[in-house]
Amino acid sequence: MTQPQSRGHLNPGDPSVVFDRFELGAGLEHLVRHVWVVSWALPVGTERPQRVLSYPAVNVVFQPTGTVLAGPDPRVSITTLRGTSWGVGVLFRPAATLLLQQQEAKELLGAIIPFPVPGTDAAVASAMHGTDPSTRRLALVAALRRWLAPIAARMGERGLLANEVSRLAETDPGILRSSELADRCSLSVRSLERLVREQIGVTPKWLIECRRLQEAATTLHAHPETDLSALAAELGYADYPHFSRRYIRFVGEPPTRTTLHAHARPA
Repeated sequence: MTQPQSRGHLNPGDPSVVFDRFELGAGLEHLVRHVWVVSWALPVGTERPQRVLSYPAVNVVFQPTGTVLAGPDPRVSITTLRGTSWGVGVLFRPAATLLLQQQEAKELLGAIIPFPVPGTDAAVASAMHGTDPSTRRLALVAALRRWLAPIAARMGERGLLANEVSRLAETDPGILRSSELADRCSLSVRSLERLVREQIGVTPKWLIECRRLQEAATTLHAHPETDLSALAAELGYADYPHFSRRYIRFVGEPPTRTTLHAHARPA
């Protein structure tokens, strides 16, 4: 299994917060992007805000307090960690949204809803009580594959097409407009809009902006000294004011605040 890369978590590297990411193997590639595991043990009175800019898909998150389904959110979300605990998340591909639950995709935007998974909840909790990381990972893979294999078997052509649309929007820096994305997918702009809204709940423009602004936010947090005008030009924005307006709208804060958070992160 390969080690996936993630640009969604904006402040990795905190020594008090341990992350692991891995894939679930053959047969689930079109359903699941990767699994992420976080555990922490913080001194009393200590807090660690975790800043995440969502991928355009749902997560199912297993926690000691219960399992939830978290829909994509266009803005940075902040979860403050305290004490000692853990979480196991499954980041899904867009095609999974309508296979996991009955709501329209747009109703899940920014939502967090209870999502019990009988049997799997207990198996994940049992795996997380283990102390050996490799044994724990194997147990998690086995439990999650048992749950997800029947769901993957119901995958349809529109879901697979939504996955491909999302992949192109995320990985091709030459795609800056919805019409360009539609051309790459051999779809009309109207058909592309209908597919993305149905399967993901957002617009094609949001998919494109998500990729650009994820890259911007991750860069600014890792390298707060980055020249903002140069970054705007590199990402295809006409000028810094345009980039800043879009960044504020999507991320929920100006680029300069992201750099301040970066400077303030624990050493």
